Formats: sequence, structure tokens, C-alpha cells
Amino acid sequence: MVAPPGLDERTTTVLNREALEFVGDLHHNYDATRMALLRRRQDRQRLAAETGRLDFLTDTREIRDDGSWKVAPPVELADRRVEITGPTDAKMMINALNSGARVFMADFEDANSPTFENMVHGQLNLIDALDRRLKYTSPEGRVYQLGDTVATLMPRPRGWHLIEKHVQIDGESISGALFDFGLFVFHAVRKLVDQGKHLYLYLPKMESHLEARLWNDIFSHAEGVLGVPTGTIRATVLIETVPAAFEMEEILFELRDHCYGLNAGRWDYLFSMIKTFRGRPEFLLPDRNSVTMTVPFMRAYTRQLVSVCHKRGAFAMGGMAAYIPNRNDPELNETALQRVRDDKLREATDGFDGTWVAHPGLVQVAMQVFNEQLGSRPNQIADQREVITRSEDLLDVSATPGQPTLDGLRSNIAVGLRYLDLWLQGIGAAAINNLMEDVATAEIARCQVWQWLHVPATIDGAPLTIGAVDRLIETSYQEVYQERLGAGLPVSRLPDALEVFKQVALADDFVEFLTFPAYNRL
Repeated sequence: MVAPPGLDERTTTVLNREALEFVGDLHHNYDATRMALLRRRQDRQRLAAETGRLDFLTDTREIRDDGSWKVAPPVELADRRVEITGPTDAKMMINALNSGARVFMADFEDANSPTFENMVHGQLNLIDALDRRLKYTSPEGRVYQLGDTVATLMPRPRGWHLIEKHVQIDGESISGALFDFGLFVFHAVRKLVDQGKHLYLYLPKMESHLEARLWNDIFSHAEGVLGVPTGTIRATVLIETVPAAFEMEEILFELRDHCYGLNAGRWDYLFSMIKTFRGRPEFLLPDRNSVTMTVPFMRAYTRQLVSVCHKRGAFAMGGMAAYIPNRNDPELNETALQRVRDDKLREATDGFDGTWVAHPGLVQVAMQVFNEQLGSRPNQIADQREVITRSEDLLDVSATPGQPTLDGLRSNIAVGLRYLDLWLQGIGAAAINNLMEDVATAEIARCQVWQWLHVPATIDGAPLTIGAVDRLIETSYQEVYQERLGAGLPVSRLPDALEVFKQVALADDFVEFLTFPAYNRL
């Protein structure tokens, strides 16, 4: 195995020989299966694009019909009513862990820019947090440190499709998921077992129960190698792709000894809907802000998730409130906070056991709503909500109100350029127009531009053209460039951001993930 030289002394403790050998063992045992499953994704994508259809699996019907099986019951973490998410830099981790949320989802994926420094220092910060020595001193001299009570740490490794190009085996880059998981479990699992705790994870971007089976095999292998009991590792799966929505029960079944629930990853789910059926006019969606959680296809997906989870004894976790509080505009702030309250009330009354927020300032808003719903109960898993969901319900986008607009197009371009510029600077989560933007929301932005252009959409009475979109991109680029210069901010990565955005928004061939070409420039 080859890793980059020149790392500082503390960082090399994360990348010590034993840890790298453990990661290498995971690669040798499981990477071929990972690659085969990624090829299977492509086959399923082509079929969905050709037919405009997905459906529940016929060969796993017995799993869905068998009412006898459950996932392993909750252990020490039975109350997850509010969770906060964010990247793994020290300051944000400390603020999140001290926020009053029950769980902090430390994100190596969508809220992270995968520079090697970010990835390795993030691992170091996780271990420092578990050892309660994580501390940060700002340039102004302010000291941040952990309080007496902190959230439970629940990292999210990268998805199966991403690589870690800085660590290679036999000349090939290893899986980002295996790198992130392997380092954390190697350094953390015995610490947690000694404290009488489990090791918790979030798993992103899965598209089938076979991908969940691979994770389960990896968990069992890691537990055996590291000498900890079966079931020590417990994972919550983000249902954030349309194919996975048709296999929720099967995913729980595959991970039943290691499962801790499902999460409604709403932003990536919307991206997946656009991506899966991107070339089909009947799946043309309006401006992203018009596609709320109350539209029929999103409602069907979330109600199905709660029904499946509670049927199988699993947590049903709600989606992200991406709003960032703005203390400079009290009226705007209160309007936005009311929207957050309404969103969390819908989730709580629909049966969700907890929810996500992106900012410490939203923790108490969400907590109040779930406190009123749950009372003294830690969760509402026992509340059975049988929902009969048809495949047509999950795919019915026709009742989504609104249409593509010029303002929506300009907004998508501006968000995409601004976010890519920051991502290429090593910043994975950013407040743009009072919303927390990450890879998932940037994917929606660029994916909508591609869809509207290639279907094509009609805006202001005329079909959208490449020339018109290209001119809007150039105009937006100049606006962002001047804005950055005026604020004294760096502009060196903006040309790369422009090239990447044009590639993923204008090219005839759809680029599966914008992070693929962006990672080559990082």
C-alpha cells in the first residue's frame, strides 16, 4: 500500500502500519464486489431510463411478506429525536457536539471536500473527540472545547462510488468508503467497547440490498478481525436514491444484526429522481424550491420509510432542515424558523423518531417539536403505521406544482458555481443565501440545468438552448468573480469551478456525479 509522504507526526498515528494493513485487508477482500455492484447500478440505470419505470423486487417478496423478522433492538442510544450534521473540522465538530442534539453525524461525504488533509485530520478529530481532548483555538484567540454533555458521534463514510486517490494498492486507488470506515473502526471500536458502547455509522448513497449485504459482510469481518462482539457496529442507512426506496425492507433485512434505522435523505433523493429519469419529459421537475416534502412523490417516499422502519423495529429518521439562522434580519429569520417548525411537525406527526438540522441554532426549534410529540418516550417505533405504497406512488411527479423558471435557472447556476468554487478550496459545506449548501444540493442545481436543457424545458415561452444557458453561466461567473474580488476573497479556483460546472451541466453525456471531474482538480 502506498500513502502520501510528508505528513505531520500526529497524522501518521492515524495512518500507522497496522491501520493501513487493516484497510488494505478490506480492499483485498471486498473491492471486487464493490466494483461489480457499481456496474450493476449502470445496468439498472439504463433500464430505468429506457422504460421510465422501477418496481419492487419479485425475487425478494418473501422477505417483505415475512412478518416475523426484526432488526436488532435499540441499545444505549434509544433517543435520537434531534441530530445535527456537518463536516469534520475541529471547530464545527465541537459546536455540533455541544449543540444539545442527541447525535452528531460527522460527514466525510456530502458536507466535506475530500482533500487528503481534510480526510486524515477529520479522522484525527474523531479520535480526539472520543478521547475528549478535541480543542480548537481561533486566529482571534477564542478557545473551543467539549462541554460536559456531548452528542453521540456517528460518522458518515463516503459512498461506494467514490475513491481515495491518495492511497493506492497495486497502483489502484482504494475505495473512499473502505478508507473512511476502516480507519475509524480500527482506531475507535475497542475504545467504545471498553466504555460499554457501540460504534455507530451513517451509510450513504446505496442503491440496492446487495450493497447493504456488502456492508454487512464488511462489518462482520471487521468485528472478527478486531475481536469485538457481533453487532458492535450499528448503521443507519440513508434512503437517498430512488432505487433504494424500492428495497427498504430488503436493506433492513441484510443489515438486521447491524442496523439502527433508515433516514430520509431528501436532497439526494430529489437529485436521484432527476438523475434516474433525466431524459424523460414526464419526469421534468420545476424549480427545486417548488419540490417540497409535501408533493405526492416525496410524501409517498417518507410515509413508506416510516411504515417499513416501525414494522421492523427500526428508527425512522427525518430529513435535513438546511436553513441557516440570520440574526441580521429578524423578520426573515422568524419566517424561516416557522417553516422549519412546520417541517418538523409534519415529520413528528408522520411518525418519524427524530430529525436532522444543519445548524446549532435550529436544534432547540426541532427539539421542541419532537418533545411535544414524544413526551417521555424516547422514540415512537412502537407506533405502527401500515402504508400500502405502489410503485406508481413513488414515481408520480406529475402532481408537483410549478414549472421551470428563468429565476430558478439563474439560481441553480449561481449556487452551482459558488459551491464548486468553495469545494475546490477545500470547503465542503457553505451557507449560500441563508441555506446550507453541500454536494447534494449542488447536484440538484446542476442536474436541473442539464435536465431542463436536454428534455428540453420551455422557459418564457421558448425551449431552452445551450447558447442561452452558456450565456447565463458566463454572466453568473462574472457576478461571482466581482463579488469575490470586492469582498477580498480568493478567486483562483473560480475558473476551474466554471469549467467543471459547464462540463456537468452542458455536456451531451450526463456526468453521473459532479464530484468525479471536480475531484480530478482538487
